[in-house]
Amino acid sequence: MKTLDSIPTGKIGRASKLVSTGVKVGGNYVKYFGKKLVNPDFSKDQLNEENADDIYNGLKSLKGSALKVAQMLSMEKNILPRAYVEKFSLSQFSVPPLSAPLVRKTFKKYLNKYPEELFDSFSKDSINAASIGQVHKATKNGKELAVKIQYPGVAESISSDLALVKPLAIRMFNLQGKDSDKYFKEVEHKLLEETNYVLELEQSQEITEKCSIIECLEFPKYYKKLSNERIITMDWMHGQHLSDFTKRDFPKSLGNKLGQTLWDFYMFQIHGLRKVHADPHPGNFLVSEKETLIAIDFGCIKEVPDEFYIPYFELAKSESLENDKIFTEKLYELEILTETDSPQELEFFKALFKEMLTLFTSPFNTEEFDFGADDFWMKIADLSERYSKDSQIRKMNGNRGSKHFLYMNRTFFGLYNLLHDLKATVDVSHFKKYIQ
Repeated sequence: MKTLDSIPTGKIGRASKLVSTGVKVGGNYVKYFGKKLVNPDFSKDQLNEENADDIYNGLKSLKGSALKVAQMLSMEKNILPRAYVEKFSLSQFSVPPLSAPLVRKTFKKYLNKYPEELFDSFSKDSINAASIGQVHKATKNGKELAVKIQYPGVAESISSDLALVKPLAIRMFNLQGKDSDKYFKEVEHKLLEETNYVLELEQSQEITEKCSIIECLEFPKYYKKLSNERIITMDWMHGQHLSDFTKRDFPKSLGNKLGQTLWDFYMFQIHGLRKVHADPHPGNFLVSEKETLIAIDFGCIKEVPDEFYIPYFELAKSESLENDKIFTEKLYELEILTETDSPQELEFFKALFKEMLTLFTSPFNTEEFDFGADDFWMKIADLSERYSKDSQIRKMNGNRGSKHFLYMNRTFFGLYNLLHDLKATVDVSHFKKYIQ
């Protein structure tokens, strides 16, 4: 794979790259509408493929928060066209890495030594490269190590990158007015945390220690003396990326075992620790030869405050969804409904969220749930399709819900997708034994 010798770090350089990407996308639309005039039945598939390709190619050279947004969107399998999902999913752990000279320069800047001075061996080529950093393999005193290096300029460019991405996001999600700022501030805050490797080291050690009681789950050990704010060193873990594992045939019993482990891991964090690993994409999990699940990245940790946790999970109960008084109260507590809503908006969004929540919380209202069942996913796809084409939604303010929804919904949607890929049937209450 071609390597990068430099990354645009200044506002002008990064803005120029995004503008040139926008010009290409605009050209794709001109070609599409030209063909549409000749043939009214012409499909959008080619447009989606060309746009996805141009957007991804533009973002991957910037890395950082712009590429992280693509990674987050790739998890929305039933919201974006397939071409975008397939292309953006590459940002999870397959983008052009930094060249060896730039890696050495980064090492010297942040640890004041070149990698060969700190390790017995160090691979000059990265093993994989993602949105914020890339991983190299090293050895020291007989131990195999994974060394994650953050790309230059990522932390410093978060605010300016999000300002450039914001107009696109506002159009995509129909956000209106100043209220949308709370969502972008939440994203900015979490991305800044993800670029703080000192914080990641602390979070990794805390969560791996507390979650070590969960069966069939493994974590790497982290090394503080070989880490700092831009470099983090941990054990090298042997296994197959979850995305690769799920592409091959595996026994239903193994899918259930790994799925149960994944479910217990997330439910224990949410209900027991009130904080959660809010980045459940397959690049963050490995399957070992011992058929255990390995969690390898804790850069994005979302705390779940009581004022959100209590009404959020109250609405996960079927009896709450059927009780109009309780249902309405919780929608106000979660900022889904507001005092400024018109009667039409109140009626519309109550109906919309009742349908959505009834579907998405269905796993919580049964003893066992089969995430591999096509029926569940067909309903999600149908719901997404219907509401994406609903002209009434486009006329209303899309600012709906507490800022905490952003990462909690991302967590559950990502988790559900991983469980679906594993075709797992899980015991919904099994995690409670770890809390008790």
